[in-house]
Amino acid sequence: MTGLTIVLLLVVLATAVATGARHWSLPAPSLLVVAGLVVGLLPWVPDIHVSPQVISVLVLPPLLYASAEEMSGRELRAVWRPVAILAFGLVLASALAVGMVASALTPLSASAAFVLGAVLASTDPVAVTALGRRLSLPPRVQVMVQAESLFNDATSLVLFKVAVGTAVAAGAVSIPSAAGQFVLLAGGGALVGGSVAGAVMLIRRRTEDPVLETVIALITPYASYVLAEELHTSGVTAVVVAGVILGGTGHRLTNAPIRLQVHAVYNTVVFLLESVIFALIGLELPTLVRQLAADEHGWPLWVPAVAATVLAVRLLWVFPLSALMQYRRGSSRISWRVPAVMSWAGTRGVMPLAAALSIPLTTHAGSPLPHRPLILTLTTGVVALTLIVQGFTLAPVVRRSGIALEPEHTAREEAEARLRLARAALAELEQLEELEAAPETALKQARRHLEARCRQADADADESAPRDADAYSEIRRALIAVESGELQRLYEANRISHLTRRRLQRTLDLEEAGLGD
Repeated sequence: MTGLTIVLLLVVLATAVATGARHWSLPAPSLLVVAGLVVGLLPWVPDIHVSPQVISVLVLPPLLYASAEEMSGRELRAVWRPVAILAFGLVLASALAVGMVASALTPLSASAAFVLGAVLASTDPVAVTALGRRLSLPPRVQVMVQAESLFNDATSLVLFKVAVGTAVAAGAVSIPSAAGQFVLLAGGGALVGGSVAGAVMLIRRRTEDPVLETVIALITPYASYVLAEELHTSGVTAVVVAGVILGGTGHRLTNAPIRLQVHAVYNTVVFLLESVIFALIGLELPTLVRQLAADEHGWPLWVPAVAATVLAVRLLWVFPLSALMQYRRGSSRISWRVPAVMSWAGTRGVMPLAAALSIPLTTHAGSPLPHRPLILTLTTGVVALTLIVQGFTLAPVVRRSGIALEPEHTAREEAEARLRLARAALAELEQLEELEAAPETALKQARRHLEARCRQADADADESAPRDADAYSEIRRALIAVESGELQRLYEANRISHLTRRRLQRTLDLEEAGLGD
């Protein structure tokens, strides 16, 4: 079986499982890991070996960029203190705890165990974002979970480089050197990401070609990552910073048709990459297990122990931090709901796997690095276990906590916003009518449209009012279907050209898309 065949079959498997997860309302990352694990255990499936460059250069940048674009800069500024504490303190505590447990339970030396701890110290933004999309978390909680997973990378990367350097060279850890590496990685990566974002904004303001805009959007994360890595800074930090900046300004850089096209293309790319990479995590585990030495076969017990350590440290860090923050805000009663969700949402995923794969094969002396396959197996096992256990149970934890936003709350907020938008447009229209800036027929038509939007938004905001929006959407969809059928008949009768048919069909498609789900 050729490599290309394996890749195509993996894409087919991942797409089918991810589609099923959406249909059954299951967490796609968790189901994909299970499916990959089941397929990897089949005797006729060849060994899967993943190059670290495939994950770190090809897969990670667009997924990180998409996660960063979803974040709100305003809400990020509101939670920067707890995020900073989690990104620094919790990462260091997790690395030390995992290192001690692994050193005590496994054949790993102290330096190799610290490498494992550094690899598993940070939560994964790709997994956190993928799991969080299907949960109606309050904006502040969603931003805290997502921001922590995005910005703890610099800390974990410094720990990882220090740990690998110690294991490979058998040298001592230098705290000043580690601090300097952190400043270089985090500060340099942020500077590169901001510079790339600024250059992209200048280019996109002068571009109105949808195809070119889409290409720019696709290469932006790769440009940020590669440039930062070439300058020996953090490529992940550069991608995150560029994504946050462009995510907050993108609506001002392009027009509506371009935004729709870029959004559609990017959603497709993210869906495919996420589906493939999570299936690959489960698929690769059996291959790694077959490479273990005789004294490393205790991994089925070590993986749950390390995963439990990661979760326990997170619980012991998040709950006191949350209690302190609630006490400082003057809360008379400490709530467990938000810290419980924060703790359980901290899954591991693609980032630890990419780091583990980049561990050198040999020491500086030229001898094979001891227990490297065991580190890879434990990393992949912990990633798979957290994605399966925490992924499948995160939604019940959120429901149990009671912090999830009700659909009615989101719908009411959206309806009130639509009402304000329509009223602002009506106020502008009145000025145009006073100035007679447009033909009277056009102004009347615009007024009828805006007044209808106001009435609909007002009715949607009033929970006691009859729900006419769904009925209108169904009627309009039925009418659009009739129009599409008539358009096809006109084309088949040679009454219109192919170009005309495509343009009119796109108009109907955009109108139907505007009706929502």
